[in-house]
Amino acid sequence: MSIQCPLCKSDQVITLDQGKKIGAVVGTVGGAASGIAGAMTGAASGAEFGVTVGLVAGPAGSALGGLAGAIFGGLIGAATGGITGAKLGEVVDQRVLDNYNCQSCGISFSRGSSDPAI
Repeated sequence: MSIQCPLCKSDQVITLDQGKKIGAVVGTVGGAASGIAGAMTGAASGAEFGVTVGLVAGPAGSALGGLAGAIFGGLIGAATGGITGAKLGEVVDQRVLDNYNCQSCGISFSRGSSDPAI
């Protein structure tokens, strides 16, 4: 199914996906920060427990484990946040923004629009 321009009836229409792009970036940054913060909190708790019980790998092993946990937490948080942000941005594109752009006449419009923005 192709989208036609409501003004010139051209089928040379592209999607702008601005909400999806912005949502993905914001979600990725926020998710990474949240994942790192959560991993660091967990690493601090784990380090306290490790000192109490005794470390098998020594203090260096605990520091490396905390760093690896922070990196892994950041990556998982970034991926999850990016996907969630992109999905939310996609909904904004479909329901709020004029997401379609006619390459023939240059207008932007939404899917159900009868009054395109020139």
